[in-house]
Amino acid sequence: MAPERSVRRVTWWGFAVNVGLSFFKIAAGIIGNSHAVVADGIHSLTDTVTDIAVITGSYFWAKPADADHPYGHKRIETTVSIFIGLFLLVAALAIAWHAIWDLRGERISQPGVIALAAALASILFKEGMYQWTIRVGRKVNSVSLAANAWHHRLDALSSTPVLVAVFVTIIHPAWSLLDHIAALFVAVLVLFASIRIIMSGFKELVDEGAPVEVCRQIRDLAESDRKVHHAYNIRTRYAANRLQVDLHIAVDGSMSVHEGHRVAESVKKRIIEKGPGVLDVIVHVEPVESLLPEDICL
Repeated sequence: MAPERSVRRVTWWGFAVNVGLSFFKIAAGIIGNSHAVVADGIHSLTDTVTDIAVITGSYFWAKPADADHPYGHKRIETTVSIFIGLFLLVAALAIAWHAIWDLRGERISQPGVIALAAALASILFKEGMYQWTIRVGRKVNSVSLAANAWHHRLDALSSTPVLVAVFVTIIHPAWSLLDHIAALFVAVLVLFASIRIIMSGFKELVDEGAPVEVCRQIRDLAESDRKVHHAYNIRTRYAANRLQVDLHIAVDGSMSVHEGHRVAESVKKRIIEKGPGVLDVIVHVEPVESLLPEDICL
């Protein structure tokens, strides 16, 4: 199955789960007299926004390179992942705000067992969707799908204090303070996850290069060809968590154009196959006789 189809398939399932859980939690919260479960259901309904963003975006970033986008459309996926990160950031701040605000009051309603069941179902289903989505995201190397997977886990995490609060309140209504404390803890976890997603996407948009160790690995792969004297001027940038590499190789100046091209293609193939998540490679062939000492560096 094509990567984009895998992305859409798992995201459509996530969309269906979000809609189903949302209405179930809202109904269970109303019937079971739990404001926390109702709020959790409304929060799940907002998750459909990121599902739609991933599904819609996958139709665009899968397009091949064209005259207007010679490097392809992978930056669209990066943009979608940043959008999801911002959405998670807002959700984290909202959870924290409501938890702090609710500390000013007292919980007076005592929820029923159906509210407890709704919170438990939310945790099980959303953690299951997280595991499936993150596995597919890693398999197809999709940053937006990995970001959306964390959104599923956010739901599971945010439902955990609701489950604890409902359970404790059923047994001892005076202990509802635990709900707000746990919600604040969840908000901090989600906040760090959202910042990580946003920063990862931002680094790609500003063309941050790969670490020195990765560049050395690319150089070693290029120089493993016995006809390559040196690999140098290695430049890298990320696109949808994949590396685009640009480098120069120095070969014997008496080599024919045809042979130089063959060596360049061989180096490119080796780096793509054995390199650390390489998307594409541009190889410039130079005569070793014109190489200066200062050129022999990363």
